[in-house]
Amino acid sequence: MKPANSILSSFGTTIFETMSRLAQAHGAVNLGQGFPEGLESSEVIAKAAEALVNGPNQYPSMMGTPELRQAIAAHDKRFYGLELDPMAEVMVTSGATEALASCLFGLIEPGDEVVLIEPLYDSYLPIIRRAGGIPKLVRVAPPHWDLPREALAAAFSHKTKLIIINSPMNPAGKVWDAEELAFLAGLLERHDAYAVCDEVYEHLVYDQRRHIPLMTLPGMRERCLKIGSAGKIFSLTGWKVGWVIAAPALLQPVAKAHQYLTFTTPPNLQTAVAFGLGLGDDYYGGLRALLQARRDHLAEGLSRVGFEVLATGGSYFISADFRPLGYNGSDEDFCRMITEKAGVAAIPVSAFYQAKDVSHFARFCFAKTDAAIDQAVDRLGRYFGT
Repeated sequence: MKPANSILSSFGTTIFETMSRLAQAHGAVNLGQGFPEGLESSEVIAKAAEALVNGPNQYPSMMGTPELRQAIAAHDKRFYGLELDPMAEVMVTSGATEALASCLFGLIEPGDEVVLIEPLYDSYLPIIRRAGGIPKLVRVAPPHWDLPREALAAAFSHKTKLIIINSPMNPAGKVWDAEELAFLAGLLERHDAYAVCDEVYEHLVYDQRRHIPLMTLPGMRERCLKIGSAGKIFSLTGWKVGWVIAAPALLQPVAKAHQYLTFTTPPNLQTAVAFGLGLGDDYYGGLRALLQARRDHLAEGLSRVGFEVLATGGSYFISADFRPLGYNGSDEDFCRMITEKAGVAAIPVSAFYQAKDVSHFARFCFAKTDAAIDQAVDRLGRYFGT
């Protein structure tokens, strides 16, 4: 038999799927995979059900329904002051991962260099390599996740096509500040490069922090592609509704890639997301407050068990150092052990680094019910005797 594509075949099953299967097999509380529980918007779900019954249920425009594109533009004006033409600068995708794929396939030519910052989401590298791009890796590292400016500047060259920036960052919980973004903007201008901005956790920022889209900085409007996710905003990750915002000339090649990937997205879900984006500040503020409380609840519980918990400014995730518990093995072994023996699933942070050398941290998802968090902490406490 002739071999399959060598690039995609070289990647195994994602660690998220692996750990979720292991959690299921052992009846573990799954704090590994980042799907929320008990946070779903009942109003948005009801709107989707109504739209499914009432229709239409045929192909919408590949760019998205006008209703949703207008709602996305209004959302970004409301929260960030961006003035967008919804019909020329907004495209709906089947989830943020498809948005990423469309951006990368639409922009990368074979041999282009792409700057990436570890820890990184697992879909970035396979897509970049399949598109023919050459990844240039820079890293932020626990416990403080400080941006190494000299290393980031050194990663850029005349061959750099783009950088992917994830803020808030998974799994670091890092929220890029204005000074860091201004430094990056200078690099993009100096090297005539683009930024694909993975901002799916844009509303999940805590402790009075403020999410700042790179696109809002001077000179960045024509260089940035901003990716959003209804799954994260409304805690409905199974819906797979995302979007890309970009200047018309930049969006055009991305749309060409999109039309040959998924083409379009279920119209009833688009109707519901358009409705949801117009919800009041009480919804957005309430979501942040609830998740911040769950973050603090899990952090306190893990600390009580004996973990050294790292600060997290955004996203769904806490990283914790397990060495104070007396375990000196790898993070992969630790996460398998607590899944199988303690009944709590987590993700090894080394999975987000190519060198696998950040090896004593586990990532826990706090977008779970208080009951699930309590059960997980209780199980870990019993297992470690605390």
